Amino acid sequence: MPSVVGLLEERELTARRRLDALREEADRIQDELVVAEREWSEWVIACSRVGEVLSPGEGERRRRAGCRRGAVGSR
Repeated sequence: MPSVVGLLEERELTARRRLDALREEADRIQDELVVAEREWSEWVIACSRVGEVLSPGEGERRRRAGCRRGAVGSR
């Protein structure tokens, strides 16, 4: 029959392994989030610049179509 301490240590080790795996996954997701936010920001800037360069009527039409800060992506 296994000891109580042995069973507790086994469960603690299982919990530690799960914790470590989740931390690794969170780090990976955080890295992907940084890249995605940078890419989104670049697209927002590009849309803004295109709107500035185009004629006033054309730029306004694009702005109404959603090509402005806050309307691109899920933000």
